[in-house]
Amino acid sequence: MAETAATTGSGPADGAAPGPVTEVTAAGIARLAGVGRAAVSNWRRRHTGFPRPVGGTETSPTFALADVEHWLRAQGKLAEVPLRERVWQQLVSHPAGAATALRHAGAVLLFVRDRPSAWRELNEAADDTELAGMLPAVLASVLTAHLGPHHPVHGLTRDALLPSAALVRATAELAAGEDGAVPAFEFLLGRHLDANPRQYTLTPPGPAALMAALAGPARTVLDPASGTGSLLDAAADTAEDTAELYGQEADPDLAALTALRLALHAPAAQVRVHAADTLRADAFPQLAADAVLAHPPFNERNWGHDELAYDPRWEYGFPARTESELAWVQHALARLREGGTAVLLMPPAAASRRSGRRIRADLLRRGALRAVIALPAGAAPPYGIPLHLWVLRRPGAAAQPSPHLLVVDTAALGAGGAPGRDKPDWQAVRTTALEAWEAFDRDGGIAEQPGVRRSLAAIDLIGDDVDLAPARHLPPPSAAGGLAELATVRQRLATTLSRTAELTPETAGGPDTAPARWPLTTVGELARAGALVLRAGGPGTATADAVPAVLTEHDVIGGTAPSGALPEGGAAPAEEPVLVAAGDVVVPVLGGGAVARVVDEATAGAALGRNLFLLRPDPAALDPWFLAGFLRGTANTRQASSYASTATRLDVRRLQLPRLPLADQLRYGRRFRELAAFEETLRLAARLGEQLVQGLHDGLTDGSVTPG
Repeated sequence: MAETAATTGSGPADGAAPGPVTEVTAAGIARLAGVGRAAVSNWRRRHTGFPRPVGGTETSPTFALADVEHWLRAQGKLAEVPLRERVWQQLVSHPAGAATALRHAGAVLLFVRDRPSAWRELNEAADDTELAGMLPAVLASVLTAHLGPHHPVHGLTRDALLPSAALVRATAELAAGEDGAVPAFEFLLGRHLDANPRQYTLTPPGPAALMAALAGPARTVLDPASGTGSLLDAAADTAEDTAELYGQEADPDLAALTALRLALHAPAAQVRVHAADTLRADAFPQLAADAVLAHPPFNERNWGHDELAYDPRWEYGFPARTESELAWVQHALARLREGGTAVLLMPPAAASRRSGRRIRADLLRRGALRAVIALPAGAAPPYGIPLHLWVLRRPGAAAQPSPHLLVVDTAALGAGGAPGRDKPDWQAVRTTALEAWEAFDRDGGIAEQPGVRRSLAAIDLIGDDVDLAPARHLPPPSAAGGLAELATVRQRLATTLSRTAELTPETAGGPDTAPARWPLTTVGELARAGALVLRAGGPGTATADAVPAVLTEHDVIGGTAPSGALPEGGAAPAEEPVLVAAGDVVVPVLGGGAVARVVDEATAGAALGRNLFLLRPDPAALDPWFLAGFLRGTANTRQASSYASTATRLDVRRLQLPRLPLADQLRYGRRFRELAAFEETLRLAARLGEQLVQGLHDGLTDGSVTPG
């Protein structure tokens, strides 16, 4: 959870009236100073002059931001609080809450963007009280021009805006420094969303852009579950300049922020966003949109089943209580013009649940459901399951005589690893899905590609279950690429097994050889002496200039290439990742295993993932292979491990190795490198063996391989 702040009263200064005091937590102080939270804890213990808490709790105290700034500057730890941080702390300390403050800031940014000279005159001529009195009228004019007379950005009165006067001035200054109002608002909105991750379900940029592309260019676009506006924002990028963007969101704060975001991003568009429950209180009952995009809530039981039984939107059947997603599907179709396209992000269960089979059958029979596209796991929340995209089209007066359904499976294009941690290859997913859909939409059918795509006659799908999961209707690819590929795998396996025999290490020493008694040192002592640098893997963020792959703990343990991806920086400031270099030693700290990997040239440049420590030895003092080899000793990892109720964690600083001259280190290092080569060959043999076995199973079962 990101840092929080609160507001307390303070005494008057120089005759001024009491005002709100911006408070900041230890996490906020760490962010200001560019250090970790542990450093802030050390400052509190070691420096008697460190500001005392003014609020919060004993375990999570808060401090006056002004006092903290003064102390940091006096200690030489802060030259000036970055404007971004100052604005953010003002926003989260707003007496009416961060969402209200963000509404005020967004409305003023819209005014600044549209009428920069009018803002400058108002800002320079008015004090805070006068500014708060003048803003309601000008903001109402700007908001009505973009959002219509019934926009959701309410409560912009003098009394409401007075506590925001300093915030909106600083926000306007931030816009000047951020090259515009849009980046400034995106930064503040992104921070707010990051600080409340459980409150909002976000649609990532990858699926949002794909959904907009599948819908195609449209002048009128509706998102009936608009959330933060990601789908409408993506649609605006491909829509006409005079686009009409309609959104509806049950959360009033989110509806207001979405309206402001869209007005800032698409200044020429007509934006209409309403705050209400879409299924129970449709805000656009007469709309006939060119496109509908939606990421509806999943598995809702209280969606209005009891009170909406006779609603005219259920043209394809009344959804069961457990089929809220099919209610959203039919709402989307009801708000399309004839021939309009809807794209919905759906849970995979919606394609196969028995309770929805009659509605799915009618959608197919009448040609409304045109495509089901399976996405890789990790595409969007919930990240643990491979979601589907449903592409629908409102049938015209003349029904399609022989409707077909396109099924596409892009699950194999995932990046691998833990769900939500590694990202799918969105360029490959987008290309695969769009090429299939555009060809199918143009020609009414498509050439089959085993394991990837297929066009199916609707009549063939209307059976007992009407199961539309793409994987169940796609023929598998030929076994491991065919017989030629299997023969290649077999030859590689034979070569690798021969190589394994050659690399099998011999043992030296006899049964009576006594263990050596070397003088020992620890990684912590070596780090303090400058013989190595110790760095922890972190959550660094990707930037537009550098998006390195991430070396994860699974990669280190499995000996594989970096497979992770950095989270996108979004609106927040990018955090520099720790990049590995050739000769570094990487150690996982969870699980209690004896693993240490020397980074080679192929892995160099990757970002260090979570739960990993990097040890960068000084080559004049330490050989990396000697270091890695001794760190892997079972007794060594056992004495350096701590135990919790559910996990074992390695204290890297307590790992030991002998004090040996560099020449002796190099002798051990050569031996450890030979063991590493043998280990990698064993891994390769195991992978090739598994590939050959599975390929032969697949070939024998699909007929491409005969028993012989």
